Amino acid sequence: MEKNPEFPELLRWIDERSAAFRAVVAAAPGLDAQVPTCPGWTLLDLVKHLGGGDRFWAAIVGAGPADAPPAEAVAARAALEVPGEREALAAWLDASTRLLLDALRTAGPESGCWTWWPASQSPQTAGGTARHRVQETAVHTYDAQLALGAPQPLPAALALDGVEEFLLTVCATPSGWPHEPTAFDFHTSEGRSWRLTVDGDGARVTRVPAPAAGTDEAPDAAGASVYGTASELVLYLYDRIKADSLRVDGDAGLLDLLRAWEPEEK
Repeated sequence: MEKNPEFPELLRWIDERSAAFRAVVAAAPGLDAQVPTCPGWTLLDLVKHLGGGDRFWAAIVGAGPADAPPAEAVAARAALEVPGEREALAAWLDASTRLLLDALRTAGPESGCWTWWPASQSPQTAGGTARHRVQETAVHTYDAQLALGAPQPLPAALALDGVEEFLLTVCATPSGWPHEPTAFDFHTSEGRSWRLTVDGDGARVTRVPAPAAGTDEAPDAAGASVYGTASELVLYLYDRIKADSLRVDGDAGLLDLLRAWEPEEK
């Protein structure tokens, strides 16, 4: 069974993807470029969102266990201003990443903190926050690359963890599935697979064996099965690419139900 990435690896990924994001910003002819995957946003809006998010989560992790994010962190994010000059903006982005990484290192992976996913299968810890922040940074780096017309696949190892992290954090819930019970399988070409089972008891994620060599089917076929590279699956789950960019077996309409589902408790 594949193990989750170690905490230092998560921090390295945050650092590496943040550097890749800054490189895109530095290469952009202007910060008013539209971001197709974030309708209505410019590249500058994306910079504010990612850098402000780093600072926001740094404060949350630093505050320790809580029922809500620190009020001062919420206020600071709402009033966020960023430098207008390109070099100063790059320095601000880098400082934002350092604040987050320093907070995570100081806290350690098992330290509790507020998160917006209390009912999911992901822990409310600095480690859980780091794991999710990796994917936020990676996907927004893709967004920025797309704004410049040069999108790149997410790094494979990072994306493999990203499929599981999304399913555990965003999809898992104790809220009852309002339709007929079913299951969704997600298969990566890199050889890792997961099942999201949904029924009256909610949604839960398990790792499952990949389809046997020379076949396309896993045991106990799911209602819908999605196949692609790990990067493609992450980008699909984050609504950056559409299902028709992937291979879908079974009832593709179930994926529409899953995307439209808004559980009462998260």
